[in-house]
Amino acid sequence: MVDDEDGIREILSEGLSAAGYRVTGASSVEMAMEIVIKDRPDLIITDLQMDGADGFDLIDELKTAAPDVPVILLTGVQLEQNVVGAATGGKVVSYMSKTSSFAEIIAKVRSHLPK
Repeated sequence: MVDDEDGIREILSEGLSAAGYRVTGASSVEMAMEIVIKDRPDLIITDLQMDGADGFDLIDELKTAAPDVPVILLTGVQLEQNVVGAATGGKVVSYMSKTSSFAEIIAKVRSHLPK
C-alpha cells in the first residue's frame, strides 16, 4: 500500500489485515521501491498524487521492478477509466476512487490476487 497520507495508509492497512491480507505500507516512492525489491508483493495498491512524486512515474518504476505484480490505482483524482489506461500504458489492472467503499476495495483486491 503506497500512499503519503498516513491516515489513508493506516485505515486501509488495518482493514486489509482484518480481511486476512498481509500489508506493508510505504509513504514514499523510495520506500515502495525498497519494499518491492526486498519482498515482492502479490499486489500493489498505490495513490497517484504524492508529495514530491509523480504517481505515473511510480507505476512505471514498480512495473519495471515487478512486471508480473498487479497494480491497483486508488486515488482521490477523478479520472475516466480510459484516461487511466492510456496514461499508464495498461500497467494498472484497476482504477478506484478513494471514495470507494471498503467492500468495493476488498472485492477488487480479491479479484486480482491468485487463488
